[in-house]
Amino acid sequence: MEDNPVVDNLAEDNLATEIVHGVPETVEVSRHPDPSIGDSDLSLADIGRRRSHPVQWSVYAVGVLTAIILPYWLGRMMAVRQTDWLISHMPPVTVEGVALVSWMVTVVMFSGLGLAIVESSRWLWRIVFAVGLAVEQLIAGVGLLKFDFWNSTYVIYGEHAQFANAANVGIMAAGFAVAIYAILFVGLLVLIPKRSRLNVLTRSWSSFILFFVIEVLAYLVVVFSGLLYVF
Repeated sequence: MEDNPVVDNLAEDNLATEIVHGVPETVEVSRHPDPSIGDSDLSLADIGRRRSHPVQWSVYAVGVLTAIILPYWLGRMMAVRQTDWLISHMPPVTVEGVALVSWMVTVVMFSGLGLAIVESSRWLWRIVFAVGLAVEQLIAGVGLLKFDFWNSTYVIYGEHAQFANAANVGIMAAGFAVAIYAILFVGLLVLIPKRSRLNVLTRSWSSFILFFVIEVLAYLVVVFSGLLYVF
């Protein structure tokens, strides 16, 4: 015999009458607590729209586009129109130092992007990414970064072109390291089984360690391979 649903509820005694095996019986039932969340007419879609903040994201998207376009244009304009001023105000650093600065700025930019993806609820890393992107684009503009930058830098900077070339090489080294990291990380996700002990390599903290190791190796290759003096 199957139990039948409750047919009578004695709220004042917290008792209920049920038909059990064809015989009516009075049993004690648990008392439901008062709801802590009030009634609402909002649906899940409405709640999702309230949490999406489209205005903030629109402003941020415009800011990112501005960080891509404006700093590069400004740096390029300075390189073309204020070349002598840039050369005269160039800090007393080596070619390796210039590459290190541009490499570090690019690494900070990509780190901010990665952390913004991992911790999507925090705006701090999105701001770090946008600021790093703006600075990286400014350096790229001053260095006239493009596929054949060494021709342009030699025409604009003359004998000082090696510093602009070093800045471009630092940015490119960081970018290539990100590409290598992405390929390795995707490969680990595909090849390592979920129950394997090696699956720890796909965790967020270990993946960031792998990212920084690859980035440091990329900079060391650039410095000790003589690549800075090729262009």
